Amino acid sequence: MLDLKKITQALGDLDEKNLLDMLNEFIASGPTVEEAREVVAACQEGMTLVGDLYEKGIYFVGDLIFSGEILTAALALIKPVIGAVNGPKVGTMVIGTVQGDLHDMGKQIFKNMAEAAGFEVFDLGIDQPVSAFIEKVKEVNPDVVGMSGVLTLSLDSMKDTVEGLKEAGLRDDIKIIIGGSPVTEAACKRIGADAWTINAAEGVRMIQGWVS
Repeated sequence: MLDLKKITQALGDLDEKNLLDMLNEFIASGPTVEEAREVVAACQEGMTLVGDLYEKGIYFVGDLIFSGEILTAALALIKPVIGAVNGPKVGTMVIGTVQGDLHDMGKQIFKNMAEAAGFEVFDLGIDQPVSAFIEKVKEVNPDVVGMSGVLTLSLDSMKDTVEGLKEAGLRDDIKIIIGGSPVTEAACKRIGADAWTINAAEGVRMIQGWVS
Protein backbone atom coordinates (compact mmCIF):
# COMPACT_ATOMS: atom_id res chain seq x y z
CA MET A 1 0.00 0.00 0.00
CA LEU A 2 1.18 3.47 -0.86
CA ASP A 3 2.54 5.65 1.96
CA LEU A 4 -0.31 8.11 2.39
CA LYS A 5 1.89 10.55 4.31
CA LYS A 6 4.20 10.82 1.30
CA ILE A 7 1.20 11.60 -0.91
CA THR A 8 0.07 14.34 1.45
CA GLN A 9 3.56 15.83 1.71
CA ALA A 10 4.18 15.73 -2.04
CA LEU A 11 1.04 17.72 -2.71
CA GLY A 12 1.82 20.06 0.16
CA ASP A 13 5.27 20.62 -1.34
CA LEU A 14 3.77 21.16 -4.83
CA ASP A 15 5.99 18.32 -6.03
CA GLU A 16 3.92 17.38 -9.07
CA LYS A 17 6.35 14.90 -10.64
CA ASN A 18 6.90 12.94 -7.46
CA LEU A 19 3.18 12.84 -6.68
CA LEU A 20 2.13 11.68 -10.14
CA ASP A 21 4.95 9.11 -10.27
CA MET A 22 3.72 7.64 -6.97
CA LEU A 23 0.13 7.64 -8.15
CA ASN A 24 0.95 5.95 -11.44
CA GLU A 25 2.80 3.22 -9.54
CA PHE A 26 -0.18 2.95 -7.17
CA ILE A 27 -2.65 2.58 -10.05
CA ALA A 28 -0.47 -0.07 -11.70
CA SER A 29 -0.60 -2.16 -8.52
CA GLY A 30 -4.35 -2.75 -8.95
CA PRO A 31 -5.65 -0.99 -5.81
CA THR A 32 -9.08 -1.49 -4.30
CA VAL A 33 -11.73 1.22 -4.35
CA GLU A 34 -11.26 1.83 -0.64
CA GLU A 35 -7.50 2.21 -1.05
CA ALA A 36 -8.10 4.73 -3.83
CA ARG A 37 -10.45 6.67 -1.57
CA GLU A 38 -7.76 6.77 1.11
CA VAL A 39 -5.35 8.24 -1.43
CA VAL A 40 -7.90 10.91 -2.34
CA ALA A 41 -8.24 11.74 1.35
CA ALA A 42 -4.44 12.03 1.56
CA CYS A 43 -4.52 14.44 -1.38
CA GLN A 44 -7.16 16.45 0.46
CA GLU A 45 -4.85 16.66 3.49
CA GLY A 46 -2.13 17.89 1.14
CA MET A 47 -4.41 20.68 0.00
CA THR A 48 -4.91 21.59 3.66
CA LEU A 49 -1.13 21.95 3.97
CA VAL A 50 -1.12 24.23 0.94
CA GLY A 51 -3.87 26.35 2.50
CA ASP A 52 -1.95 26.61 5.77
CA LEU A 53 1.21 27.73 3.99
CA TYR A 54 -0.79 30.29 2.03
CA GLU A 55 -2.27 31.73 5.23
CA LYS A 56 1.25 31.97 6.70
CA GLY A 57 2.42 33.95 3.68
CA ILE A 58 4.79 31.23 2.50
CA TYR A 59 2.69 30.36 -0.54
CA PHE A 60 0.99 32.88 -2.82
CA VAL A 61 -2.00 32.92 -5.16
CA GLY A 62 0.03 31.36 -7.95
CA ASP A 63 0.88 28.47 -5.67
CA LEU A 64 -2.80 27.95 -4.87
CA ILE A 65 -3.63 27.82 -8.56
CA PHE A 66 -0.78 25.40 -9.23
CA SER A 67 -1.86 23.16 -6.36
CA GLY A 68 -5.33 23.01 -7.89
CA GLU A 69 -3.84 21.96 -11.22
CA ILE A 70 -1.81 19.24 -9.51
CA LEU A 71 -4.90 18.04 -7.68
CA THR A 72 -6.92 17.88 -10.89
CA ALA A 73 -4.20 15.75 -12.52
CA ALA A 74 -4.03 13.48 -9.47
CA LEU A 75 -7.79 12.98 -9.33
CA ALA A 76 -7.88 12.22 -13.05
CA LEU A 77 -5.59 9.26 -12.36
CA ILE A 78 -7.49 8.00 -9.32
CA LYS A 79 -11.05 8.58 -10.49
CA PRO A 80 -11.28 5.55 -12.83
CA VAL A 81 -10.30 3.24 -9.97
CA ILE A 82 -13.00 4.59 -7.69
CA GLY A 83 -15.54 4.44 -10.47
CA ALA A 84 -14.52 1.06 -11.82
CA VAL A 85 -17.04 -0.89 -9.77
CA ASN A 86 -19.80 1.65 -10.01
CA GLY A 87 -22.52 1.04 -12.55
CA PRO A 88 -24.95 3.53 -14.03
CA LYS A 89 -26.01 6.83 -12.52
CA VAL A 90 -27.10 6.45 -8.90
CA GLY A 91 -28.35 9.99 -8.32
CA THR A 92 -28.22 13.62 -9.34
CA MET A 93 -26.61 16.49 -7.47
CA VAL A 94 -26.37 20.25 -7.77
CA ILE A 95 -23.27 21.71 -6.15
CA GLY A 96 -21.81 25.18 -5.83
CA THR A 97 -19.75 27.57 -3.74
CA VAL A 98 -22.18 30.01 -2.14
CA GLN A 99 -22.37 33.74 -2.70
CA GLY A 100 -19.44 35.77 -1.38
CA ASP A 101 -16.94 32.91 -1.52
CA LEU A 102 -14.50 32.27 -4.38
CA HIS A 103 -12.95 29.00 -3.20
CA ASP A 104 -13.56 25.76 -5.04
CA MET A 105 -10.75 23.35 -4.20
CA GLY A 106 -12.74 21.34 -1.67
CA LYS A 107 -15.78 21.46 -3.92
CA GLN A 108 -13.75 20.10 -6.80
CA ILE A 109 -12.55 17.15 -4.72
CA PHE A 110 -16.11 16.40 -3.64
CA LYS A 111 -17.41 16.74 -7.20
CA ASN A 112 -14.84 14.35 -8.62
CA MET A 113 -15.49 11.75 -5.94
CA ALA A 114 -19.26 12.05 -6.30
CA GLU A 115 -19.02 11.61 -10.06
CA ALA A 116 -16.79 8.61 -9.59
CA ALA A 117 -19.40 7.16 -7.22
CA GLY A 118 -22.03 7.37 -9.95
CA PHE A 119 -23.64 10.77 -9.40
CA GLU A 120 -24.45 13.15 -12.19
CA VAL A 121 -23.13 16.43 -10.80
CA PHE A 122 -24.16 19.89 -11.98
CA ASP A 123 -21.49 22.31 -10.76
CA LEU A 124 -22.70 25.91 -10.55
CA GLY A 125 -19.21 27.23 -9.84
CA ILE A 126 -18.16 29.83 -7.28
CA ASP A 127 -19.86 32.88 -5.73
CA GLN A 128 -23.35 31.61 -6.58
CA PRO A 129 -26.46 33.53 -5.43
CA VAL A 130 -29.55 31.90 -4.00
CA SER A 131 -31.36 32.32 -7.31
CA ALA A 132 -28.76 30.18 -9.12
CA PHE A 133 -29.39 27.25 -6.81
CA ILE A 134 -33.16 27.63 -7.10
CA GLU A 135 -33.10 27.80 -10.88
CA LYS A 136 -30.87 24.74 -11.23
CA VAL A 137 -32.88 22.69 -8.74
CA LYS A 138 -36.04 23.49 -10.70
CA GLU A 139 -34.30 22.54 -13.93
CA VAL A 140 -32.71 19.19 -13.02
CA ASN A 141 -34.73 18.04 -9.97
CA PRO A 142 -31.69 16.67 -8.09
CA ASP A 143 -31.60 14.24 -5.20
CA VAL A 144 -28.94 16.27 -3.39
CA VAL A 145 -27.81 19.88 -3.17
CA GLY A 146 -24.28 20.56 -1.96
CA MET A 147 -23.05 23.94 -0.77
CA SER A 148 -19.41 24.81 -0.18
CA GLY A 149 -17.57 27.69 1.45
CA VAL A 150 -14.43 28.37 3.45
CA LEU A 151 -15.20 31.86 4.72
CA THR A 152 -17.23 32.43 7.86
CA LEU A 153 -19.63 34.67 5.96
CA SER A 154 -20.41 31.68 3.77
CA LEU A 155 -22.49 30.25 6.59
CA ASP A 156 -24.99 33.10 6.23
CA SER A 157 -25.11 32.55 2.47
CA MET A 158 -25.79 28.85 3.03
CA LYS A 159 -28.64 29.68 5.38
CA ASP A 160 -30.07 32.16 2.87
CA THR A 161 -29.91 29.49 0.18
CA VAL A 162 -31.75 26.94 2.29
CA GLU A 163 -34.39 29.54 3.11
CA GLY A 164 -34.68 30.39 -0.57
CA LEU A 165 -35.24 26.76 -1.46
CA LYS A 166 -37.92 26.55 1.22
CA GLU A 167 -39.72 29.63 -0.08
CA ALA A 168 -39.60 28.18 -3.59
CA GLY A 169 -41.25 24.99 -2.34
CA LEU A 170 -38.21 22.87 -3.21
CA ARG A 171 -36.69 22.03 0.16
CA ASP A 172 -38.76 18.97 1.02
CA ASP A 173 -37.80 17.15 -2.17
CA ILE A 174 -34.03 17.30 -1.70
CA LYS A 175 -31.28 16.49 0.75
CA ILE A 176 -28.75 19.23 1.52
CA ILE A 177 -25.13 18.71 2.50
CA ILE A 178 -22.74 21.55 3.35
CA GLY A 179 -18.97 21.55 3.53
CA GLY A 180 -15.98 23.77 4.20
CA SER A 181 -13.64 24.71 6.99
CA PRO A 182 -16.08 26.89 9.00
CA VAL A 183 -18.85 24.28 8.97
CA THR A 184 -19.74 22.57 12.26
CA GLU A 185 -22.64 20.56 13.66
CA ALA A 186 -24.07 23.70 15.27
CA ALA A 187 -23.77 25.62 11.99
CA CYS A 188 -25.47 22.78 10.13
CA LYS A 189 -28.46 22.96 12.46
CA ARG A 190 -28.67 26.75 12.20
CA ILE A 191 -28.44 26.64 8.43
CA GLY A 192 -31.04 23.91 8.14
CA ALA A 193 -28.96 21.41 6.16
CA ASP A 194 -29.34 17.65 6.47
CA ALA A 195 -25.62 16.93 6.93
CA TRP A 196 -22.20 18.53 7.02
CA THR A 197 -18.67 17.36 6.41
CA ILE A 198 -15.12 18.62 5.97
CA ASN A 199 -14.02 15.31 4.44
CA ALA A 200 -14.96 14.62 0.83
CA ALA A 201 -14.83 10.84 1.12
CA GLU A 202 -17.08 10.92 4.18
CA GLY A 203 -19.48 13.28 2.42
CA VAL A 204 -19.77 11.01 -0.62
CA ARG A 205 -20.60 8.07 1.62
CA MET A 206 -23.37 10.17 3.17
CA ILE A 207 -25.00 11.06 -0.12
CA GLN A 208 -24.66 7.48 -1.34
CA GLY A 209 -26.67 6.45 1.71
CA TRP A 210 -29.37 8.96 0.84
CA VAL A 211 -29.96 7.53 -2.63
CA SER A 212 -29.42 3.85 -1.88
